[in-house]
Amino acid sequence: MKHRAQILAYSGTFVALIAAGSWISIPLPPVPLTLQTLFVLLAGVVMRRYAVIPVGLYVLLGAANLPIFHNGTAGLGVLLGPTGGFLIGFVPAALITGLAYEQESPKYRIAGLIAATCTIYFFGVVWLAYSASIPLLQAVLIGVAPFVIGDVLKAAAAYTIGKRVA
Repeated sequence: MKHRAQILAYSGTFVALIAAGSWISIPLPPVPLTLQTLFVLLAGVVMRRYAVIPVGLYVLLGAANLPIFHNGTAGLGVLLGPTGGFLIGFVPAALITGLAYEQESPKYRIAGLIAATCTIYFFGVVWLAYSASIPLLQAVLIGVAPFVIGDVLKAAAAYTIGKRVA
């Protein structure tokens, strides 16, 4: 029973943290730089495979018009817009991080954080190219290149925090 209560408590906490991270935003059109990905990765670090619960809930709540996406946006329109792929990519990224953190090896954990970040990029770039009718290379230049340094720092922060809390 304690395990279920812990999952419930962590889920509420991480939905709130991801939503709060969406407000910490640097507007870079069409994809803003936010702290959402840090909290998605941290959910995987802390909750392991169960991180898909709060991250999936976050996406569902935002799709259901709760204003928790970047800068208070909400609805299916956001998921169908240029940033939708990145948001959808959060769910498999949380699972990848969580599964990696079920291993004791730092190599697996670091690889999991990298793979999770690449997964967010993959979903985001493919959807950005499709939804904005732009070439894939242009989508990479718009949706990945400006964010690599920040995402490396977020993954490093998640790893460092994970050493303390996980």
